Amino acid sequence: MTVVDTSRAPAQGERGSDFARLSRRIAQEGLLGKRPGYYAVRIALVAGLFAGGWAVFALVGDSWWQVPVAVLLAVAFAQVTLLAHDLAHGQISRSRRTSRIAGLLAGNLAVGLSYGWWMDKHSRHHANPNHEEHDPDVSPDVLLWSEKQAEAARGVPRFLGRRQAFLFFPLLTLEGVNLKVSSFRALRRESLKSRRVEGLLLAGHVVAYLGAVFLVLPPGKALLFLAVHQACYGVYLGCTFAPNHKGMPVLTAEDELDFLRRQVLTSRNVRGGRLVNTALGGLNFQIEHHLFPSMPTANLRRAQPIVRDYCRSLGVDYAECGLLASWGQALRHLHEVGRPLREVRT
Repeated sequence: MTVVDTSRAPAQGERGSDFARLSRRIAQEGLLGKRPGYYAVRIALVAGLFAGGWAVFALVGDSWWQVPVAVLLAVAFAQVTLLAHDLAHGQISRSRRTSRIAGLLAGNLAVGLSYGWWMDKHSRHHANPNHEEHDPDVSPDVLLWSEKQAEAARGVPRFLGRRQAFLFFPLLTLEGVNLKVSSFRALRRESLKSRRVEGLLLAGHVVAYLGAVFLVLPPGKALLFLAVHQACYGVYLGCTFAPNHKGMPVLTAEDELDFLRRQVLTSRNVRGGRLVNTALGGLNFQIEHHLFPSMPTANLRRAQPIVRDYCRSLGVDYAECGLLASWGQALRHLHEVGRPLREVRT
């Protein structure tokens, strides 16, 4: 288990004031304000990519050239999902009702992902990132994220845990399907708001999606298209979210950290230019996003030098590296967590 060193944290009475001072500085720079122009352009581009992808699909028709079209649509689906992410955080609109309606259309109807279920799951992740007991993103469902989880693992997680670093990317090919299955399972929860609406929109997505594919393609090509599309969609999302926290410290109940340190020490930024920013939907500025989740994506880049310099002034580690290096750190962490299982022959 990774234990975070809190020796440089301020005294108990000072906790909270560090983030408050940073928050005031960020507000003074106007970085918490909405960016309607930016999102108008981004939404138009993503909608064009999504609609254009399906138009190309219809034009190509019964052809093996549908395989690259499946990859193109996987990119479009991922970009729509990233927009739904921003809607869930209130980055686009101040109106919760507007954000929810748009989120349901983008998530449930467009890509088949339950907006309400994902929003609840993601909110719990933001509240306690990389926390063994509270962050659903590091629960030992299939992969193991700490030595404690490895010791307690049984069944499939224990079997896969021995070689989980090598299985990580292959397993991501199933993530798109997993998200859809989890979305439909969530409909059974009474706590899920507007279950009937969510269910109708999810069903509408499935009918339209499968209907379009099987209407244009014969069964064999249709199944190949679905496999390639969902596999690429899952890998894209996994490669977008995994670099942000995997391989960073895993917290337990013993780690008492204030808000700023809890968010910064468990997050990692990914360096890159415009291409990386666009591909990852701004989530490469993960530290800034976790500190200010409602901040529009376009402002995260401007907030970064302020946050980085402030963390350095406090002696708080601020992690950032390239995209490939972030994947490498995540894989090395997974491999190290599975080491005890490889050493035990049972």
